[in-house]
Amino acid sequence: MKRFKKKPAILLMSSFPPTECGIATFSTDLLYYTSCQFSNTFNFIKCDLSNQCDKLNLTEYCLNPKIKENYSATASLINENKNIQLIHIQHEFGLFGGTYGNYLIYFLEEIKAPVLITFHTVLPDPNPELKTIVLKLASKCRYITVMTNKSANILIEDYKIDAKKIQIIPHGTHSINWIENLEIKKKYGLENRNILSTFGLLGPGKNIETALKALPKVIEAYPNTLYLIIGKTHPNNIINEIDEYRILLQDLTNELNINDHVLFLDHFIELPELLEILQGTDIYLFTSKDPNQAVSGTFSYAMGCGCPIIGTSIPHTREVLTSDIGKIIEIGNSSKLSEAVLEILGDPQMKFNMSLNAYKASRASNWENIAISQAEVYRELIQPAKNLSYNMPKLNLDHLKRMTTETGIIQFSKISQPDINSGYTLDDNARALIVMCKHYQLYGYKEDLKYIDRYLNFIEKCQTNDGTFINYLDHNQNVHIKNDYVNLEDSNSRAVWALGTVISLKEILPEDNFLTASIILEKSMHWIPGILSPRSIAFIIKGLYLCKGPIPDYTRRALITNLSKKLVSRYDLNKEKDWEWFEEYLTYANSVLPEAMLYAYLVTEDSIYKNIALDSFNFLLNKLFINNQFRPISNNGWYHKNEATKIFGEQPIDVGYTIEALENFYYTFRSPRYLKLMHQTFSWFLGNNHLKQLIYNPLTGGCHDGLEKTNVNLNQGAESTICFLMARLSMERVVNLKFESQDVYSTRSRILKNRHIKHREL
Repeated sequence: MKRFKKKPAILLMSSFPPTECGIATFSTDLLYYTSCQFSNTFNFIKCDLSNQCDKLNLTEYCLNPKIKENYSATASLINENKNIQLIHIQHEFGLFGGTYGNYLIYFLEEIKAPVLITFHTVLPDPNPELKTIVLKLASKCRYITVMTNKSANILIEDYKIDAKKIQIIPHGTHSINWIENLEIKKKYGLENRNILSTFGLLGPGKNIETALKALPKVIEAYPNTLYLIIGKTHPNNIINEIDEYRILLQDLTNELNINDHVLFLDHFIELPELLEILQGTDIYLFTSKDPNQAVSGTFSYAMGCGCPIIGTSIPHTREVLTSDIGKIIEIGNSSKLSEAVLEILGDPQMKFNMSLNAYKASRASNWENIAISQAEVYRELIQPAKNLSYNMPKLNLDHLKRMTTETGIIQFSKISQPDINSGYTLDDNARALIVMCKHYQLYGYKEDLKYIDRYLNFIEKCQTNDGTFINYLDHNQNVHIKNDYVNLEDSNSRAVWALGTVISLKEILPEDNFLTASIILEKSMHWIPGILSPRSIAFIIKGLYLCKGPIPDYTRRALITNLSKKLVSRYDLNKEKDWEWFEEYLTYANSVLPEAMLYAYLVTEDSIYKNIALDSFNFLLNKLFINNQFRPISNNGWYHKNEATKIFGEQPIDVGYTIEALENFYYTFRSPRYLKLMHQTFSWFLGNNHLKQLIYNPLTGGCHDGLEKTNVNLNQGAESTICFLMARLSMERVVNLKFESQDVYSTRSRILKNRHIKHREL
């Protein structure tokens, strides 16, 4: 019997709920998102720092941080678990017992597994005792992570810690859908109010009195202003059941006569509602009075929700809060705060731009992306020779459906909001039809048929009297002028591919779909032989390969053979010793060319096509994989023969098409290499790229439009989303289904025929 090796375990030492503090919230989020994405690679175990250890019913580890003897004892207990290969400690000086939390050293002296420490606070200009303790902690760990460049610089300059030992991983923010705050305000009946807000566990360090003192001047200019103070009081600030700080704030509110403009929300608010309130905020007020506060979770939350922010000058705000996102004021300066609020409220365009810029700037620090960065550190410490294994996201068609109207799928989106003014294209609707057919092929959901009808009807609407197709319709379904000056060969050929996909599913789709696709294809037959563009030829070969039935086999075989000969001629013309390709450059959708040769081989069994398919695909794959990472051909000038490889400007279309080609090569030749490369390529969407950021958006089900040098293009248009779903469906097939035939389509169709009929009857 085969024995499976256990995944390495990572122990996270921190406070956790029900403890109420920022570290507990942070650690819970970190554990949740890292587990969601990398449970295939690591197991995660908690060690809870709690004064209530004896009262907690825990299945994992617990340490009472006030008892010195517990540190060595807990370390010895952890050492007994040989599967724990890394200890990750969340560090705040007040979290551990002793002077500057020096009890932690007793744990570090006993523990055997390597240690990673995250410093949440880094104090500058340390006194000798503090410096000695921090250096002792640093000497006992393999890596240190901090959340800002400023914190890293302090460790390097003031503590003389080796920079190679320090990694910067920002504080995480929660993913949200971009939405203008007026829509949220309407939901809560606040559309006629200017909303200011502050949130977090209350205490004197929040310095909220600075904001209250600024309000009278703001209210004088904008009487509809409402200031939301969101959060319970920190338990450490309630003494003998008396909440002195909240009483102080309420008394100050009465004294300033602004009761009608201040609302204390001192009850527990679930995270989704909190994020909505922040999205509905016009300006977030961050008034901390700690000049050495390295990072603020509440500030990160607000920025992630797209709030324009006015913040006091602390290391975190000075590093992140640029002038296009908000304004920085001196600590405690109410006058400057009111001036800043008035300036932003007085310029709606500035306010909107700040909101959008804050949202965009914080996307890189979404918790999903932070989890990727953190997992990379774990991997380097535990198993540096291995790649991360990314969890497969659920199949989610929500954004595809959101982008689809009664006409078809809309071309572009503004972030996640469909942009109806961008109109429709044949390209997108043809690809959407393929995706929905494949989804129906796998699951047989009755709702899929509605979308299949819609996309197929769009193709029919685009066909002209001579059998060719237009590509562009505006938002009113009128023919767009772009059809007159853009080469339409590719879009016409993609339509043939989509029609072939429908025809291949004759046994499970309604007969009307099959007949409609067959009629449209029949009208197209006269122009197909004259196609010259290599990719257009390839798309048509893919479509014709699937068209068993309406086209006689001898006709289909002859067409595929004649078209394939054109690709062979191009290959022979351009092939050289180190350039086994059909053109003198690699551009977009390159993998469809060797894939077309594969189909030609499957139809004709001619070894010439097989050899070209294998050689050209191998050449392409060698160009696409760099240091075990998939790197799509850059659209910044493409990749020309005898020139240096262009980088950045990566788009999902090449990723999706490559995965589909890998799938078909895998089912033809059964080489495990193709299956391995499928997973490696798909991981590009999940963060295995040069920015270590998600390209797929798990919140919406959409896919971002591209990966640039320093940022992800956050728009989630039709092409990128469809190409992601195309890739995801390929992964679903190879992960969950075992095909008995090289014909990926027809075999599965036969297996599911009865199940689809049953679904349609529901």
